[in-house]
Amino acid sequence: MKAAQLSGPETIELVELPRPAGPEDGVLLKVRACGVCGSDLRRYKERPVGGGIAVPGHEFAGEVVEVGARVADYAVGDHLAVAPDVHCLRCWYCSVGLYNLCDHMTMIGITPGFMGGLAEYCVLPAHALAGGTIHQMPASLSWAQGALGEPLSSVQACHQDIGTKLGDTVLVMGAGPIGCLHTAIAHLRGARVILSEPNELRRQMAEPFAPELMLDPFAQDVVAEVKAFTDGLGADSAICANPVAATHQQAVEAVRKKGAVVLFGGLPKAAPMTELDANRIHYDEIRVIGSFSYHPDYHLRALRLLERGQIDPDMIITHTFPLDEIERVFRTVAAGEALKVMVEIGADEESQP
Repeated sequence: MKAAQLSGPETIELVELPRPAGPEDGVLLKVRACGVCGSDLRRYKERPVGGGIAVPGHEFAGEVVEVGARVADYAVGDHLAVAPDVHCLRCWYCSVGLYNLCDHMTMIGITPGFMGGLAEYCVLPAHALAGGTIHQMPASLSWAQGALGEPLSSVQACHQDIGTKLGDTVLVMGAGPIGCLHTAIAHLRGARVILSEPNELRRQMAEPFAPELMLDPFAQDVVAEVKAFTDGLGADSAICANPVAATHQQAVEAVRKKGAVVLFGGLPKAAPMTELDANRIHYDEIRVIGSFSYHPDYHLRALRLLERGQIDPDMIITHTFPLDEIERVFRTVAAGEALKVMVEIGADEESQP
């Protein structure tokens, strides 16, 4: 089978690997579409040489082509949307429903040795079926739309956690695909959005999401603009949807008293530290929280939002490529020339929903 392999820093290549056999207690998925996101890009840039076979891809959809003899809940022909998290179901966090904080979580396409969706086939073993984030796709969704359910899930969970509500003003910092999804979900919940993005092309691509105010942080004072827009109050929440530490302090300054600052985008492993005004946080009771992954239920909710047309996937998915052009895929993502890039796999074959 064809597969994309990370073989060194900023090196991804198309290779031929043996088609895996479907396990007795798992299923074999024919992958049809797989998204590429910012975390894939970080691993692409940081991948050490000699790390073994690494097939990335953690937001994908496909068709079941083999079912193990000990599997009862899946059938050949099922259309599945797959998110990466596989929970142990045994640790304290899993026992209280905080699955995204599982102590022993493995991740499809991320954990070493757990091959992902940028390949023609992907094995979903028993522990992924039991403790993973895998759902049947609504019949009306395309493969690419099913794959989009994964990034949408984490965005929904974030807004539920901070309680975005009607009348709120949300500052979103970063207008990549995640920042645009934050804009869309905030609007669905009745909030106004201020979107800050330094890249002109990204600002242009974000215009269809109709933020109430769009800012260029290199040319404008973001904090002053937020205060002016909110009659001096400040934003109810600020979501740092980018890997830029400098936006963290800016977010602390831009929210109102008792506001929330969400560190949504991870920083590079080589530079994970940030600086915040502790007195502002203390005296004005600012909440600074992390937001990572989601309860599996949010994946199902995301698929339903897409099915109902409450989120328009065509606004997010700006580029599609075949697997054969995998190097071009990562160059496009690295250059910031797209919002969401989808890799179509076997698009010329039958069974497209």
